[in-house]
Order: sequence, then structure tokens, then C-alpha cells
Amino acid sequence: MKFSVTVTLKKDVLDPQGKVVQNTLHNLGMENLKSIRQGKYFEIELDDNDQKKAEKKIDEMCKKLLANLIIEDYKVNKI
Repeated sequence: MKFSVTVTLKKDVLDPQGKVVQNTLHNLGMENLKSIRQGKYFEIELDDNDQKKAEKKIDEMCKKLLANLIIEDYKVNKI
């Protein structure tokens, strides 16, 4: 079973890397760019046939390592 996990900074957290990318794109002529934020993307494949158990394992991975829950949110999707 395969899942994607997208980790992004919470909306209230400043994103200095995203700001640098936004400024660089603006300097490259992308003047209609309103905002951009950076995040992390993971593809995780589990050897599990029970989707509920697999989702629980992915959630545990996110909470323990993949996301810093103080400043980041995460979203899990089955691929």
C-alpha cells in the first residue's frame, strides 16, 4: 500500500525559504506570483493489506519524525 505525505509550515509560521523563492521568481519575471510556501513531500510504501492499520502507521510516522507538530501540518493521501 502506498501513501503520499505532504508536510507544510502552519499558516502562522514565517517561511523564509519560501520568501526567497518568491523573491527570486519575481526577479525572473513572474510578477503575478502572490505567494509561495515551501514544504516536504514523502512517498511511503507499506507491506500491509489493512488500510486502517496502514494509515495509523503513517500517522504515527508523521507525529514521531516526519513533521514537527509545533510548526508544521501534514496531509496523508493513499496513492
